Amino acid sequence: MQVELLNDQGQAASNVDVPDTIFGREYNESLVHQIVVAYQANARQGTRAQKDRGTVKHSTKKPFKQKGTGRARAGMTSSPIWRGGGRAFPNSPLENFTQKVNKKMYRAGMASIFSQLVRDGRLAVVESLTLESPKTKVLADKFKAMNLKSVLVIADEVDENLYLASRNLPNVMVVEPRYADPVSLVFFKKVVVTKAALAKLQEMFA
Repeated sequence: MQVELLNDQGQAASNVDVPDTIFGREYNESLVHQIVVAYQANARQGTRAQKDRGTVKHSTKKPFKQKGTGRARAGMTSSPIWRGGGRAFPNSPLENFTQKVNKKMYRAGMASIFSQLVRDGRLAVVESLTLESPKTKVLADKFKAMNLKSVLVIADEVDENLYLASRNLPNVMVVEPRYADPVSLVFFKKVVVTKAALAKLQEMFA
């Protein structure tokens, strides 16, 4: 399989051969959905917390007498059925949201995403992406010349100039191959990979 190689103007100058095992697989929607959900779930901190009837602020005084009122008996205002009472089954800050994904499943899911990006024309290769100075305007002009608005750049090495120039650009993300995640690959409209990073991706997901 071949992927187009872009020049500095964003035009396809030539093609690059890529292995079908990574960029030519059939799209497995259920597997891609599973690894995307697992990635987002594993990023949750689980710091949310709610109060039960023992921790909510309330008075221990019996709200009204036991008999003769016609109402249901009540002992404390902290009951979950009372307004301002505690939760019956509160969320705990110790809750664990992590989901386990096997290595083979993750590799197959990532390869399925890359293959679909190639079929949709959303993945391209460039020779390299380097900057002489950490200027955001320089990188913005380069992306504008290549007609790239929402782009994920996978570079073999993200140096300080490239990192500083890209961090303030909206809808632009620059990462190394090991930090490429399924959510970003699905989110960005265009994925640009350098030639050196392409070789690393082939080693990772072969």
